[in-house]
Amino acid sequence: MGDLSGGVTPALVFSEKMDSTGKPSTAQVLLLTTSSALTAVFYSVYRRRTTTVARLKGAKRVSIDQDLKNILTAAPGKCVPYAVIEGVVRSVKETLNSQFVDNCKGVIERLTLKEKKMVWNRTTHLWNESEKVIHQRTNTVPFDLASHDMAMAATIRVIRPLDSELDLETTYENFHPTVQSLTNVIGHFISGERPKGIHETEEMLRLGESVTGVGELVLDNNLVKLQPPKQGLRYFLSRLDYDSLVEKQQSSVRVWRVLTALFGVVASTTLLFILWKQWVYHRQRRKEKNVLEEFKEHQRKRMRELNVEETSVSPSACTVCLSRERSCVFLECGHVCACDQCYQALPEPKKCPICRAPIERVVPLYNS
Repeated sequence: MGDLSGGVTPALVFSEKMDSTGKPSTAQVLLLTTSSALTAVFYSVYRRRTTTVARLKGAKRVSIDQDLKNILTAAPGKCVPYAVIEGVVRSVKETLNSQFVDNCKGVIERLTLKEKKMVWNRTTHLWNESEKVIHQRTNTVPFDLASHDMAMAATIRVIRPLDSELDLETTYENFHPTVQSLTNVIGHFISGERPKGIHETEEMLRLGESVTGVGELVLDNNLVKLQPPKQGLRYFLSRLDYDSLVEKQQSSVRVWRVLTALFGVVASTTLLFILWKQWVYHRQRRKEKNVLEEFKEHQRKRMRELNVEETSVSPSACTVCLSRERSCVFLECGHVCACDQCYQALPEPKKCPICRAPIERVVPLYNS
């Protein structure tokens, strides 16, 4: 039989080519899904924080002085929807005493017990520190915000302070380590949890503390009140001054913006990579289809020149000699197109007769 490999345009044999499906891998899909979801979450938080900063900057700053009630009386509904108040904490009647520090009085006290332990991570095979709040109690008494000027008698009653973003001072903290016996150590090692101890803290809003309050300011029965604002605005009670509070919120905005941009880049890059792989795959498939048609047309032409009936040639016949069965898998291209004798006869350096790719190694093919 004549040699059909001479002058053959590079082609791929349809069923014998060990090619990928072109679908994205599970890891790529998981990365794209996770990064997209996190980008959406971070962007949502970023937008909310940006809105908070904008509203905080647009809040009306009100001084605690004798004109305060007149300002609220003239305001629509006797209220300022979002106001900034800077004052000093004063108790209305009774106060709270610190349970650990002498002569420490306040209006809000929060006691927290946290259990700290080491947990064995079966994935990373490392001990990770973990903590859990096992008890928390918050006590509060009515209090006012008064002017820094002691001569001013005007005050503002703070309503529902626990609904605000409280900024409390840590007045006491102590760590109580767990005393363990040898039996407990062995049991904890087997269970994968090693208790470290209990972390105890006390936080307070102390009398005389300078506080910035941001919320709705209303005049109710001749009493000025600062209460949680409406329209989804955030309620603040912070030991920071107004400018520092705004800067803190802006820093938070910058963090969420960076996280949004970072995971957005990851999601976009992953999506572009998957689309690029799909484009490369489909372009290769179109090229393979065109080359295959060209190869089959050339093969039919050679058969007519040799007076060989197309039906008389086995579909699994060697594409070089057309007489023996294909018995070699060429790697790395993956073509199964030649018998061993024709492979041995190929000139050095040996190349695939179909695609002209270098043959790195050959795997024998055994037909059952």
